[in-house]
Amino acid sequence: MAVDMHKTCYGEYCGKPVLALNGTTEIYGDCGVCPRGQTIDHSKICRECSESPQLYDWLYLGFMAMLPLILHWFFIEWYSGKKSSSALFQHITALFECTVAALTTLLVNEPIGYLQLNSCRVKKLSDWYTMLYNPSPDYVKTLHCTHEAVYPLYTIVFIYYSFSLVLMMILRPLLIKKIACGLGKSDRFKSIYAALYFFPILTVIQAVGGGLLYYAFPYIILVLSLITLAVYMSASEIESFKDLLVRKKRLVVLFSHWVIHAYGIISISRVDQFEKDLPLLALVPGPTLFYLLTAKFTDPSRIRLEEGSGH
Repeated sequence: MAVDMHKTCYGEYCGKPVLALNGTTEIYGDCGVCPRGQTIDHSKICRECSESPQLYDWLYLGFMAMLPLILHWFFIEWYSGKKSSSALFQHITALFECTVAALTTLLVNEPIGYLQLNSCRVKKLSDWYTMLYNPSPDYVKTLHCTHEAVYPLYTIVFIYYSFSLVLMMILRPLLIKKIACGLGKSDRFKSIYAALYFFPILTVIQAVGGGLLYYAFPYIILVLSLITLAVYMSASEIESFKDLLVRKKRLVVLFSHWVIHAYGIISISRVDQFEKDLPLLALVPGPTLFYLLTAKFTDPSRIRLEEGSGH
């Protein structure tokens, strides 16, 4: 039903859908929820999300795509142990699963069939939680205007997790059954069981804290990369550059942390003034160098020896 376009539209996220176009005149519907793929403009009219995501949006999606992959790799390594020769194949399979899931997710979203996305710009944190801003004009009846104002940054993550889970359930059991000869029968599928736990957890985190993650993920990356690097080097008893060169796997882990750390720095800069922020990438090896230079002073055996000599 057509309404007067000047009639008040209650609520911060309620809008009037465009029902028809009569020449140059638009005919609007009742004020309410915008269809999926649309959000309100400054005049409270529902408009198609036709912009391309900003680089920061892509970096956010990349972070959400990396989370399952990193967790896959962690649990594969955790449960494979030193006796298994299948860990490398499982790592490659997990990478293949997440890559195919990401590409498929892009292809099934608008524009369908292209590795592109149509999106609406994120303006503020409340855009992620439109369900909290449903108005009650008469304080009795609530006008439900919940829609994805950050289309498709909220729902695309759930689609990606779904594809990742399906591909894992199809590919990983077949691979493990054939090549995981170094593991006992009860241990072969533990990395898959772990994924069946962390996928629901990631889904809940995205559902509840998607907007918070959008603004905080660069800092989360930096903090976690520093903590995990320190824990890994400590657990591997790496105290010098020579210890790093003993095994190629240690160098792979080190460079992986450096890449993730650089990813966090680039995300923080948002590439607004990337040329000025580019020198910050020189700080990426800093935590590793600091650890190697100070590790000998914090070695527990050395500290106990000095305490003993003091007495």
